[in-house]
Amino acid sequence: MPYTTHTQQAIPSSSVDEQALAQAELYSHLETQAEAVAPTQDPLTSRDRRIIGEIIEVQPESVRTIWIEGGITVWVQFVEGGRLPFDRNWFATRVAEVKATLPESLRERNERLSDELEEACAVFGLYHGEIDWLSFSTKLYQDGHFVGFVGCNQQGWYARPRQYGVNRVAPSAEQVIALLGVRAAVAA
Repeated sequence: MPYTTHTQQAIPSSSVDEQALAQAELYSHLETQAEAVAPTQDPLTSRDRRIIGEIIEVQPESVRTIWIEGGITVWVQFVEGGRLPFDRNWFATRVAEVKATLPESLRERNERLSDELEEACAVFGLYHGEIDWLSFSTKLYQDGHFVGFVGCNQQGWYARPRQYGVNRVAPSAEQVIALLGVRAAVAA
């Protein structure tokens, strides 16, 4: 009597790797599609969370979001669930008070300076290299040519046309770029 022996065939590891790679690619594609349909943007900045945390005496990271209901009530939603209602006028008053006393974090300062620099560069048709976030300084370029150095320190915005030399100081990024002799870009 003949006997039949059944053996399990091994799946080559390369096809397993290909399957895993294809699955990861599919998940990535689905995430991209979901983001395009319903972008998830957090309306609260880290500063907003710090302000809210100060007002209601909680850790800033515990605040998920806030919204106003009926123009009267401010609701604060927490990450771990739960929410608290506050009178809109009282909350607005407290926000103004806390904003006036809450110091700007280094990250918030850098974000503000970066935004100001981007706007000033757009006015002059410039672009900048990588920003040194510790000293908030960078190199400016126009049409591929080096224009100068620009940055911001305790004295305010500064610029200099060469690596070494005297800093020229001004109260805004736009004004300090003008001190480098760059003219504003003319719209065509």
